[in-house]
Amino acid sequence: MEHEFTAQIKQILAKEFGDDSESIYGASPLIQYLNIKTRSATSGSKARGSFANLYAVYVLIEDYLKNGFDRQKNYSDYKGAKFSDLFQRQRELPFGSKLQNHALNSRMNEEFKKYFPQVEYTPILRNLKTNRYWINENLLRIAVGRKEYNISKSIIAIVDKYVETKRDAFKRFIETSERLKRIETEDDPRVESFIMGLLAPNQDARIFEIVSYAILKYFYHDQTVYFGFDLENIQEENLKLYKTGRTNANDGGIDFVMRPLGRFFQVTETLDVRKYLLDIDKLEKYPITFVIKSEDSIERLRQKLQEGAEKRYLVKAIVERYMNCIEEIINLHILQERLKESVSQGYLRNVLDEIILQSKVEFNYEEE
Repeated sequence: MEHEFTAQIKQILAKEFGDDSESIYGASPLIQYLNIKTRSATSGSKARGSFANLYAVYVLIEDYLKNGFDRQKNYSDYKGAKFSDLFQRQRELPFGSKLQNHALNSRMNEEFKKYFPQVEYTPILRNLKTNRYWINENLLRIAVGRKEYNISKSIIAIVDKYVETKRDAFKRFIETSERLKRIETEDDPRVESFIMGLLAPNQDARIFEIVSYAILKYFYHDQTVYFGFDLENIQEENLKLYKTGRTNANDGGIDFVMRPLGRFFQVTETLDVRKYLLDIDKLEKYPITFVIKSEDSIERLRQKLQEGAEKRYLVKAIVERYMNCIEEIINLHILQERLKESVSQGYLRNVLDEIILQSKVEFNYEEE
């Protein structure tokens, strides 16, 4: 598979290995894995980055190089890198401050195996008793004819270049947003068009979650409900939508919570019914609203979920119980309509400000 960033990878290899660079590219599963993981590099800020698994490899190779194992052949005697040191280093890297331990412990190896089932080597080696880690050196030493090359420095250079490219793309996204903020006309169509463009099926899941939150926050914020423990003490309260954590955190949490109604919102881009059933189960069948990155109609989305549930559970009573837990489905069309309503009420700038704020938090922009 080749994409725009592949040329950058090959350029880095050519700089270090000259005429043998193409052979090294073809013979290295690890470099080919990097090629797969960096395909979003030139797709702009809205294409999802692949930092977790890349950084798991990166910090181990950094440790490998720091100890000079690329120049000597005694890595097999090395006691291994400490997990705490690797984990801390991951979080020091650009976009890495909120990374979890999953990539180091299993996810990188699992994904590598998915792409390269024929490769006998596991990239990350781990001693569970000592909690020490190694990069599999078999994947770093590449034979071309009678020569053997060590690609560790090239791996570092490739990941560095990918991070630089992604950071530049996101910087342009933020700068565009900030420039739109400075447009004097309150209802300038360029601002609305910009936000509408972020509600496309091919946009990054993190950006979609951020934009969805900003739109829904200002759609609900001036709606009121009346609460009280007795008729003499009824109070009017505005609906408030809270974002409960970082996007795509894989922490099993719920994305948005609404006060005072206690509504839960889950943002998703998949129509895999197992994901929906899991979300419902983890809330013990509590009603939930799904915000789905899809252009399908609400009727079609609900039908797909119904069909998936029926296929999984043949008992109608069980299927009905799950389907009754879906309080509302919000698709791209509804989000677009709710954005237009916010615009008509004069909240366009507020929505844009919220997108910028949440994006900077998500991508650690101010830290960079």
